[in-house]
Amino acid sequence: MKKILKFLAAMILAFLPGFIGVMFTPSGASDAWYNALNKSALTPDGWVFGVAWTVLYAMTGLALFLVMNTSQRGASGKGRSYALFGAQMVLNALWTYLFFGAHMAGVAFAVIIALIVVAVWMMRSFFSINRSAAYLLIPYVAWLIFAAYLNGAILYLN
Repeated sequence: MKKILKFLAAMILAFLPGFIGVMFTPSGASDAWYNALNKSALTPDGWVFGVAWTVLYAMTGLALFLVMNTSQRGASGKGRSYALFGAQMVLNALWTYLFFGAHMAGVAFAVIIALIVVAVWMMRSFFSINRSAAYLLIPYVAWLIFAAYLNGAILYLN
């Protein structure tokens, strides 16, 4: 029962930026600002983002759950991992607000670069506790890099 509660807590925490992001993410033709932007030819259809983020948040939650359930001597490694997890979740939600809510693509680009740095740092921290947890974060970091490219392309093209 205790593991189930930990799993649910990890998943809820991992999906928080997504829940927040839904408030700001455009849906189809309803967001004139986003639709009017010049975008990279590599920009996927809108539905791809929803599927990708759902899978990535689930993998991130599973990674957190693995860290939570790995025995480790000393709490400093886990404490740092939890702090980095929280920091990257805040940056993730902040990026969505800045880009889609405030239409501040330049500031959002700076935030996503910081998010990539923190996510890589978190992955390294997770690696020292549970290698599988770190490997689960590789697609997340890769997607963040792709998202930074898309954000940068919007800055360049507009």
